[in-house]
Amino acid sequence: MIESPCIKVCTMDAASGLCAGCGRTLDEIARWGSMTDQERRKVVAGLPQRLGHVRHASTELGNKA
Repeated sequence: MIESPCIKVCTMDAASGLCAGCGRTLDEIARWGSMTDQERRKVVAGLPQRLGHVRHASTELGNKA
């Protein structure tokens, strides 16, 4: 079984629709328990790239403030 990537930093980024902590969408978070291992692997494989975009966007917004 693939463990949840949740790191208990549950804050949704409004611009991307992704959790700033784990990088998943609300739908992925809600469906995690019923996903197959293959579906979970696919989600987990994309998280580093997603999180890079979320963190980059947050940094950009911080620099504009």
